[in-house]
Amino acid sequence: MTVLLLVGPTATGKSSVALHAARAANAEIISADARALYRGLDIGTDRPSDDALRAVPHHLIGFLEPSERYDAVRFRRDCERIVSEIHARGRRAMVVGGSTLYVRALTQGLFPGPPADREFRERLAGRSTDELRQELRGVDPEAAARIAPADRVRIVRALEVYNTTGRPISSFWGTQRPVPWPLVGVGLYMERQELYRRIEDRVDRMLDKGLLEEVRALHAAGVPDEAPAARTIGYRELFPVLHGTSERDEARSRIVANTKAYARRQLAWFRKENLRWLDVTGRAPDEVARELLRIWAQADGGLEFDV
Repeated sequence: MTVLLLVGPTATGKSSVALHAARAANAEIISADARALYRGLDIGTDRPSDDALRAVPHHLIGFLEPSERYDAVRFRRDCERIVSEIHARGRRAMVVGGSTLYVRALTQGLFPGPPADREFRERLAGRSTDELRQELRGVDPEAAARIAPADRVRIVRALEVYNTTGRPISSFWGTQRPVPWPLVGVGLYMERQELYRRIEDRVDRMLDKGLLEEVRALHAAGVPDEAPAARTIGYRELFPVLHGTSERDEARSRIVANTKAYARRQLAWFRKENLRWLDVTGRAPDEVARELLRIWAQADGGLEFDV
């Protein structure tokens, strides 16, 4: 049974499209959003409404404490388990989100590497990315050549794997295990200016709904500034407001700029995937959902949806 994978930059309306499609397809939705996992981040992650969560079963939303760690390896494992459970219920599964490493864990797989070594990562924290890249060149020139110079996360991971196993991370490449079901990948995009307008509108809407108060509640609960939840766009810019080192309007501008930059990185990353792309500029979610279901039905062969 195929699984639909719906991706795209932030603010392209993935959640709304997925909700319409899931209703028509008798499907359940698995979130591939690395921040929607956390409790207490409802506004800043634009979590689906309670009505949406009641209308269609959603998975991997709001089940972690803000200070907990979660990674693509765990996501892949959880996703496989949940898809199997959904299929056992006689329903379809849709994976929806924009977290690039989570998507890559499904489309290209992951090697069974060692878990994160927090102490090792802390030792690298004070060193520049250029310095770390130079070190990686010495122990794994193939990885250094393939990893983008500014991609600190992957550079640190490559060094971590070498430090833990004594083997370069490149020696593990090609051993990834594919997911046990065919993926039907679809990406959403829209004209750049329309996307930017939507991002600005969404940031303003989040602030109006009480994003600063949500950040204040996380701070009052003792969530440290370096916790995964606190490093999310929309939260990391507002923590300084609580500390009195930034103004609300300044934080708003930073959230908008950082979100736009993130959307550009997402699009560049997803362009490397084997996806069917849909231009959603000016289109209603239900219209896009109908086209999405037609693509899914064509790819699966025997599917029939009431579209």
